[in-house]
Amino acid sequence: MLTRRSLAISALALPLAGGAHAQSPEPWRKADRLYTDDFTQGLSDWVIEAEQPSKASALNGVLELDAPAGLTAWFKPRLSGPVLIEYQALAVYEGGRNDRISDLNAFWMATDVRSPDDLFASPRTGAFAGYDLLKTYYVGQGGNYNSSTRLRRYVGRPGDRPMLPQHDLKDARALLQPNRWVAIQLVAYDGLVQYWADGRKLFELRDQAPYASGWFGLRTTWSRLRFKDFSVWKLAAA
Repeated sequence: MLTRRSLAISALALPLAGGAHAQSPEPWRKADRLYTDDFTQGLSDWVIEAEQPSKASALNGVLELDAPAGLTAWFKPRLSGPVLIEYQALAVYEGGRNDRISDLNAFWMATDVRSPDDLFASPRTGAFAGYDLLKTYYVGQGGNYNSSTRLRRYVGRPGDRPMLPQHDLKDARALLQPNRWVAIQLVAYDGLVQYWADGRKLFELRDQAPYASGWFGLRTTWSRLRFKDFSVWKLAAA
């Protein structure tokens, strides 16, 4: 149930000193919780874009995406930073035809250059190339058959998905494990962009021209994923 209460990875995006594993105190803290979905009331707060017929359900506290090809589930509200998006995710490996252990992916602060004020005015088919027209932050965790985890800053140009070399991780600790819940946190805080998995900061960058508002989407391809405990928080200075 939805409730409401109350930054080109290019010359513009500069990595912080210390890289992805810097341990300095974070400048942000959670303030107000803006949204939550307990996944007991169906998919009324989500828009599904699927390349091929897929299964998406939100029942008994779990959102499940079972897809033979590309699929994105967009959260309907537009988010304005600074925000933290958090949820738990699990890559299912139970013998199903789509149980591949790959592609726990996400877009955040996303807008479409064709319709910047309304993401849904320019629908996509679910095919990955269709998202090149977004301006967004994107992480693909366990992509390419669970062999890489990558951060990109999309710039809204076809075929252009910029990525800094240090944002292509092969470390097993950054990949997926089957049938294990992992706590994910996405940060957009005044030009500071971070991606956390189980309390470990996998990516951090400073964006000199940050994406300060936009939409959030869960993305996968040929996999079966489950999600729970979804919340969006307003951030304040620590």
